[in-house]
Amino acid sequence: MNIKQSILVRVRVAFLCVLIFAICVGAKIGHIQIVEGEKWAKMSEEINFDYKKVKATRGNIYSDNGSLLATSLPFYKVAIDPTLAKEEIFRQGIDSLSWFLSRYYKDRSAKEYKEMLKDARATGKQYVTINRKRINYQTKKEMMSWPIFRDGRYKGGVIFEKMDVRYRPFSNLSRRTVGFVNEDGKGAGLEYSFDEALGGQDGEALFQKIAGGTWKPVFDANNIKAIDGLDIQTTIDINLQDVAETSLHRAMQAHNADEGTVVVMEVKTGHIKAISNLTADGRGGFQEEFNHAVGGSIEPGSTFKLVTMMALLEETNIELTDTINTGNGEYKFYNRIVRDHEEGGYGKITIQRAFELSSNIAMAKLIDKHFGTKPSKFLEYVDKLKLSTPLGLQITGESYPKITRPKDKNWSGITLPWMAYGYGFEISPLHTLTLYNAIANEGKMIKPVFVTSVSEADRIKQEYETEKIDSKICSSKTLNQLKLLLEGVVDNG
Repeated sequence: MNIKQSILVRVRVAFLCVLIFAICVGAKIGHIQIVEGEKWAKMSEEINFDYKKVKATRGNIYSDNGSLLATSLPFYKVAIDPTLAKEEIFRQGIDSLSWFLSRYYKDRSAKEYKEMLKDARATGKQYVTINRKRINYQTKKEMMSWPIFRDGRYKGGVIFEKMDVRYRPFSNLSRRTVGFVNEDGKGAGLEYSFDEALGGQDGEALFQKIAGGTWKPVFDANNIKAIDGLDIQTTIDINLQDVAETSLHRAMQAHNADEGTVVVMEVKTGHIKAISNLTADGRGGFQEEFNHAVGGSIEPGSTFKLVTMMALLEETNIELTDTINTGNGEYKFYNRIVRDHEEGGYGKITIQRAFELSSNIAMAKLIDKHFGTKPSKFLEYVDKLKLSTPLGLQITGESYPKITRPKDKNWSGITLPWMAYGYGFEISPLHTLTLYNAIANEGKMIKPVFVTSVSEADRIKQEYETEKIDSKICSSKTLNQLKLLLEGVVDNG
């Protein structure tokens, strides 16, 4: 065999191999189309359908008198499946519908809308976005009276894709207390604390994936309807809240403060009628970004002197008329100096006057004298008044008090004297408020209340009663003396 014949044989063999391969491929394609066609068509159909979550409408948050603090407003994106309407319905309504759409959206002429919908119907396009602008519920109701649209989802092809938007009628009033919940489920305030009740139960619906990756809702008997969230009734008084926020803003401006909080609590019930928290934003303004009253942890300062006096009056024989020498305004404890506000000091004054003048030296000397060898006894009062543990509020994010104890490494000879006038430890502003409220409430300490009930429409599902922490924080004699001290601060301080 010569070279030419050898080459021809090789070419023929290669051609035969290619031919055989092509026949195999064709046979396989035929087998898939004819024999397995139904199987693959069904699989394709299953792949293009999926059950997706349908968000429940979030519940409302109300003030004490039923005013809305937060609600969910429905907005809709309008789309259409132009292939669903019967020919007669489509032909008779297309001109009028195009005119209505052009008049409302003002982005296309009626002719352009008509051509867009007719072209989509002719090409079998099952999902056409009319306009990306979201419409409100009233506009949706109006649109449902328009030709073709009035025949509904399954006869007219109109699709209203709902999206709830959280709305606060009073804008930023009580902003941090009302709070929020983001897409990741994180948040703050009442929105987050009562998220389970407010959020309801999401439903599930069948969606079809169509051209362009768009998911279109389709009817299915197995769809699970979403259950809307419950409503919560708060203790907030809108009028007092407005006064509180305005007053705090003015005070922070006047004192060039970095942060501040104001809380108004109803004595007998513990209801929080107003709560405002502001933080300087560094640009000359203030923002309510953090709930200092609940989550803040600060040294209480002179407000804690009430606890010091309570312990002294309960455990010793001192009288408010007893005198104490505060000296020239400076007093040394070990290697540290306690100072009073008045330069030159107050000299020898009664304990009543020392409290009225907020003398640090008087409180430090008294506590060191009577509790210096038994600091744990003094701390028993801190514990009894619930100043060393969280209050267990309805709002999450409560800070944990930081109280130094004799067994701690940082305890020293100056810890107790400094604690006597409110330094060297930290509690929340609400701890201080709860204590002072107990004095006004004849010694009965009650937990602050933010929410009074959870309801479904007009039916109450859960009610929150005033919760007692301690029926009597001290003796009646001590309570009356503490009231005299506080009155003296107002009248003579």
